[in-house]
Amino acid sequence: MGLLGTPKPRPWWWYLGPGFLVSVGYMDPGNWATSLEAGSRYGYRLLFVVTLSSAMAVLFQAIAARLGVATGKDLAEHMRAHYPGAWGRFLFLTAFLAMVATDLAEFMGMAVALNLLFGLPLVLAAWLTVLDVFLILYLERFGFRALEWAITALVAVIGLAYVVEVALARPPALELVRHLFLPNAALGDAGALYVALGILGATVMPHNLFLHSAQVKTRLGEGRKRVYRFLLLDTVLALSGAWLVNAAILVVAASVFHTHGLVIRDLGEAYRTLVPLLGPLAAFAFGIGLLASGLSSTVTGTLAMQVVVEGFLGAKANRARLRLLTRILAVLPASLALTLHASPMALIVFSQVLLSLQLPFTLFPLMRFSGDPNLMGSLLGPSWLRLLGWGATFLVLGLNLYLLKQALGS
Repeated sequence: MGLLGTPKPRPWWWYLGPGFLVSVGYMDPGNWATSLEAGSRYGYRLLFVVTLSSAMAVLFQAIAARLGVATGKDLAEHMRAHYPGAWGRFLFLTAFLAMVATDLAEFMGMAVALNLLFGLPLVLAAWLTVLDVFLILYLERFGFRALEWAITALVAVIGLAYVVEVALARPPALELVRHLFLPNAALGDAGALYVALGILGATVMPHNLFLHSAQVKTRLGEGRKRVYRFLLLDTVLALSGAWLVNAAILVVAASVFHTHGLVIRDLGEAYRTLVPLLGPLAAFAFGIGLLASGLSSTVTGTLAMQVVVEGFLGAKANRARLRLLTRILAVLPASLALTLHASPMALIVFSQVLLSLQLPFTLFPLMRFSGDPNLMGSLLGPSWLRLLGWGATFLVLGLNLYLLKQALGS
């Protein structure tokens, strides 16, 4: 306790957690596949796109966190309050389908990792991912901190895996720094531009915005401006780590595959090719990192589903039933597709198309609410921040529509 019995302010590190929880969405198997193709096809020349997309991620996640701190309500709750009737039900349906699509992409990465590391059939591996639903329920018995620390530990595993990969690949440091912060003329090439748009377009996903706006509510209780300042630090630290991991994936692909004239289009192909080029340790690190990525991202995707359902419906959902329903809705069609020998990467791409369709229905309400003085009060962002947010919103919308057009036309 402080003077006159007032509660002592919590230390800055107590606020760390929500940002790390959502950061795994920026290191999910879909990001891995995109960065692997970019690095193997174009070397280091698209590294700047990773930096740009990471900066956009920080912007949108910071806005989502600001909304949650300022109002004490998450994005789904605001959408229910401001969009009643048929329009609200339509938004709920699109958000629900986006959560299922997110789960499909995330658990498919985990299934691929189990297949590569242990030789399990993909269909069996896909069904084994259902067990992580019970892991979430178990961890939540110990409070939100336990779940956040578990996810942070998995993020650390992903980071460590790529420390090993980069150390074995030994890329040129000066060239990396130059490409990280300066755009390359290769972006003028149609093929490179398409891959770059893939990196940018898959970066901002609806579930991260819903989840972040909800998770910051676990840190409320003191002055809102002080809380947001530390949560902003949490967001920047966590997403900077995601930026480094995504950059490392591209760097390893450029150093190992591009130099040998190999273009990687599949996660399994990357794993198998690493063995003759860098040895079994590199392949093992890749597999473990992919497993940690799939596990952690399926956990956060399932949590986001709970936020969406409870926020839109305004009632507590049965967590076990909801999470099992979400996973089964994703696993059943995926299992059928895998039985018919569909490519796991094709399923991941399909899920990204669904997410691109839903994204505008999340970003536009987010920007509307975060720019409302009556809702935000003293935490209303400055004009330049709101302008930057709207500009990035239309940019992401344009990129996703372009990618959707390409996907439907291919």
